Amino acid sequence: QLQASGGGLVQAGGSLRLSCAASGSIVSIGTMKWYRQAPGKQRELVATITSSGSTNYANSVKGRFTISRDNAKNTVYLQMNSLKLEDTAVYVCSAPVQIRRFAAYLDYWGQGTQVTVSS
Repeated sequence: QLQASGGGLVQAGGSLRLSCAASGSIVSIGTMKWYRQAPGKQRELVATITSSGSTNYANSVKGRFTISRDNAKNTVYLQMNSLKLEDTAVYVCSAPVQIRRFAAYLDYWGQGTQVTVSS
């Protein structure tokens, strides 16, 4: 399973760092992703990072957010700087996880962590 943490309340312009750790029997983890969903809006793919470290970002967060991962800890991070009111959302991590050799990857989802940016 994936366990996300690090959300909270922050003023506009501030920073937060989210973490998402995979636990259990893990052989391999594919591309790790952060999504977010604000009330009344569709879920948005915020950032992705491959197992080799290649990253992609939504245009709305480029230059402000940084995704990284620690493969030894099976953890993905999202450093969020210069936060804006419109970044307020529930942030959810996801990743395909292989739990046995030669087995198919299964999509794991975290429980979500609330990020609230205030003025």
